[in-house]
Amino acid sequence: MSDAQTRVQDAVDGLVETGKEIGVQVAVYHHGEQVVDAVAGAADSETGRPVEPGTPFYNFSIGKGVTATIAHVLAERGLFDYDTRVAELWPEFAAHGKENVTVRHVLNHSAGLPGVPVDATIEDVCDWDKMTAFLADAELWWEPGTEVGYHAYTFGYLVGEIVRRATGKPISEVLVEEVSGPLGVADEIYFAMPASEQARLARLEDEPGLGEMAGDMPPDLPMFKAGPLVLFPNAALGNRPDMLAATIPAGCKTSARAIAHMYAAVIGEVDGVRFLSPERLAQVWAVSATGTDQIFGNPSTWGLGYAGGFSGSDTEFGMAGAGGSYAGADTATGVAFAVTKNRFSMSFDSATEIIKLIRELYG
Repeated sequence: MSDAQTRVQDAVDGLVETGKEIGVQVAVYHHGEQVVDAVAGAADSETGRPVEPGTPFYNFSIGKGVTATIAHVLAERGLFDYDTRVAELWPEFAAHGKENVTVRHVLNHSAGLPGVPVDATIEDVCDWDKMTAFLADAELWWEPGTEVGYHAYTFGYLVGEIVRRATGKPISEVLVEEVSGPLGVADEIYFAMPASEQARLARLEDEPGLGEMAGDMPPDLPMFKAGPLVLFPNAALGNRPDMLAATIPAGCKTSARAIAHMYAAVIGEVDGVRFLSPERLAQVWAVSATGTDQIFGNPSTWGLGYAGGFSGSDTEFGMAGAGGSYAGADTATGVAFAVTKNRFSMSFDSATEIIKLIRELYG
């Protein structure tokens, strides 16, 4: 057992033993070779079912990195360009002055369409046709490219419909054909997870006090103009069978090793698979949009579908997920990594601790 595997395993064991986490996975690739595959704790605390390396977790927005990767693979193939107007692929999208929204705007969260209907139900967001019809008829919140605002749910429908219009296939099918299948992880990364597979998932549990935290938020926050409180991420939402079975590519269900494997193939070659040329890679992780987030008010930096470095490195990119998970890569060190967990928290302390250790080992 390598020193890296031992040290990361000790760290995740400690997170579980202290009660900070219930179940955790950490995977690390270095220059295309998997060097860490550490798991600890329970996938389901009620039954005691243990976390295994292939256990999928619903990690919410870390799935945006998977969605973005699919878009880049198709762009690499020439199906569209980043400056292609969305309406060229999706003509009805041009309604209400949206004819100048480009694929680039969608990927860097500057499209100006951050909201789902304020009266949307959970059943609505599980309905692909209903959500894409809403976005085709929606009005812009700002002129595309002039502001940045997190498109929490809409990112997935927008990119997913671009993919569907370009390929003639739903994005869940394209995921298998272009990303998870070539990597051999089609049974560990899902947008829509069949009911027959859902028993394999880790069961999410809210950290104490999370419900009260959401209930105490002022109702006039911009984030609640972008969607109703019923869609606020929590364990109950992430455990719903209909949410798990629906294609909502703003998030995904994945193991740490599967999504780390994907990022390794984004920045380099893994087992003969490389998704992007060095030239395209340089485009996708470079800063594409930056500014104060119009939904959450925080400083925001985006590449094309990936956020700027979680640990402060200018060469790192990836996506964090509600609940405290993270997956990404660093082009300078050749490291791709993921931290997944099932204690649903608004804190990224555990992920930060693990990523700091990974940087010590491979930075």
